[in-house]
Amino acid sequence: MSFSSSSGSEEEDEGTDSYRKGGYHAVQVGDPFAAGRYIAQRKLGWGNFSTVWLAYDTHSSKYVALKIQKSAEQFAEAAVHEIEVLLSIVDGDPSNSKCLVRMIDHFKHSGPNGQHLCMVLEFLGDSLLRLIRFRRYQGLELDKVREICKCVLIALDCLHRELGIIHTDLKPENILLLSTINPAKDPIRSALIPILKRPEGGTLKGRSTTTMVEKRLKRRARRASMGEAEAPKQEKRMDGIDLRCKVVDFGNACWADKPFAEEIQTRQYRAPEVILVSGYSFPADMWSFACTAFELATGDMMFAPQSGKGFSEDEDHLALMMELLGRMPKKIAIGGARSKDYFDRHGDLKRIRRLKLTPLHRHLVDKYNFSESDAREFVGFLCPLLDFAPEKRPTAQQCLQHPWLNLKNSNQREKNVQSKVNIGMDSLKIN
Repeated sequence: MSFSSSSGSEEEDEGTDSYRKGGYHAVQVGDPFAAGRYIAQRKLGWGNFSTVWLAYDTHSSKYVALKIQKSAEQFAEAAVHEIEVLLSIVDGDPSNSKCLVRMIDHFKHSGPNGQHLCMVLEFLGDSLLRLIRFRRYQGLELDKVREICKCVLIALDCLHRELGIIHTDLKPENILLLSTINPAKDPIRSALIPILKRPEGGTLKGRSTTTMVEKRLKRRARRASMGEAEAPKQEKRMDGIDLRCKVVDFGNACWADKPFAEEIQTRQYRAPEVILVSGYSFPADMWSFACTAFELATGDMMFAPQSGKGFSEDEDHLALMMELLGRMPKKIAIGGARSKDYFDRHGDLKRIRRLKLTPLHRHLVDKYNFSESDAREFVGFLCPLLDFAPEKRPTAQQCLQHPWLNLKNSNQREKNVQSKVNIGMDSLKIN
């Protein structure tokens, strides 16, 4: 779940059902926390475990993100674990230069629904998922992708090599820009005046059933009117957007020597060794990173599996991997605790027999109009990260040395060359 300028779940509100004993803490604008140090300003987002609020830190006079966990025991335990990971990041990155979210404070807050563990984190901007949507799923220029990839790799290198932590849920939603895409949503750039006490007569929980329904109706009406009015979609420009970013959400992170969940990662970013249950470590994060880089460059998820007639989502996922990356070596295909669910003894999928093989390079050229050179160079960077053998995938440290990260975008060069040709042709016509 994100704690950025925008909601972690954009399509729905969290509803009122979980505002009960063991559930969320009901916050009103102007509510004080930690003996009055932090004052709630507006809700930023929510997840299954917590809500996140923009708050004003009266000690530092800065805006922060206040994450308030549900109070039931299992949620409190999850918060204790996340705080432990965030504290180790503070210790391991004293200069705050490793592109990892910073925890400023943590405390307990008592309310009518129980005692809630709270984390105070630096305020960050929009998620990469929102950036992808802002671009209308057209993909980013490769120079921009490189810029983002460098930040994420710096974060992964610190996590893996220096701290021994596996993130286990890397995806565009869990990588936040340092600032918002829209300056009006940034409390600093928009010169937001902090609210220091509850508005008179206000009960601003931010949700009653009516306000939720109204919000949804307004959103639908806005979409409908946009649908009628919109001309063919033009890609939105990236001018002035700061692409520096940080990796966030350590609720599912674990130490490499103490993995505590068999199934990790959001479905579309899940590594093959996790599906097959053959043991995972840092390379699982590198697989997710490669899927994220592809999505930034194309606007599409690399793998979007679905169950079908006679086969599961897992089996479709494995088939999609092999269609793009080639056949999985038999030793790996049959080597996991769940391999027998999907593969026969020859290493062939049991229920999906016909694979439509399209090498990644051709996929980028044919579907996404990459130039041959851009596709070749990008695949040179991505493919090693998508090796079915986890131990063969490069580390984040090795990736940071890859020549692709220091290339200039040849696509841009081609556009510039073409525009010069056009200008030349125009001047010939004038003469």
